[in-house]
Amino acid sequence: MSTTLLLGERTLTELDHARLAKLLDTSPHHSILEALLESADVIRSREVPSDIVTMYSQVTVVDARSGERRKLVVCYPHDADPASGFVSVLSPVGISLIGLRLGATAHWTLPGGAEGSARVTEISFQPEASGDYTT
Repeated sequence: MSTTLLLGERTLTELDHARLAKLLDTSPHHSILEALLESADVIRSREVPSDIVTMYSQVTVVDARSGERRKLVVCYPHDADPASGFVSVLSPVGISLIGLRLGATAHWTLPGGAEGSARVTEISFQPEASGDYTT
């Protein structure tokens, strides 16, 4: 399966796109991040719909297999704390969530080869929707 098919339709803000591009060389998932940056729709932060997962969005996802609900925040690597729900955008889960629309399903493969997926069921906070265009 191609990387683009794994990514699906994504929307990134100009700021998120620029900051992720700076992280490209440090990403353990370089090819997936590169494909995301090349294929995503890029829009101004003030124009991003509130149903898009942007950096530091607080989302609820439901695991496709177990049905378990989990609250996550997609963040930059220096703020990552998976035990607290802060997942790095450079992790398989983080990169699968960034730019998704509410209701979409994220798919990822962990380093050990295990595959996972979860549907975005709620975006309880999005920085841009609250007027923060600099996060």
